[in-house]
Amino acid sequence: VQLQASGGGLVQAGGSLRLSCAASGGTLSSYGMVGWFRQGPGKEREFVAAITRTGTTVQAESMKTRFIIGRDNYANTVYLQMNNLKPEDTAVYYCAAGADSSSGILRPGDYNFWGQGTQVTVSS
Repeated sequence: VQLQASGGGLVQAGGSLRLSCAASGGTLSSYGMVGWFRQGPGKEREFVAAITRTGTTVQAESMKTRFIIGRDNYANTVYLQMNNLKPEDTAVYYCAAGADSSSGILRPGDYNFWGQGTQVTVSS
């Protein structure tokens, strides 16, 4: 499967963005999990949220009140709705798909396929 992340951009603090992860060559709902990670300047890649094959969602504790992950099976996409954005949310956001969620969903190594990333910049 090939993943394409989109929807990033420049937004002021307090604003919202909706990221999309589109798939080709595979059906996202058939994968064990699809997740979003982010990597800020000089930082390690960080888990943001994931949705499993059954539709269960998991979100990083620090972002769960502002970020929502969902899946559109018809469009074969997974989205990340980000609200009340803060400057510290500035990062490249990546979507990823993994075959099996039973061994974990929080680490980059749990995922088999990655998109190219989309830049999110939040100005103060």
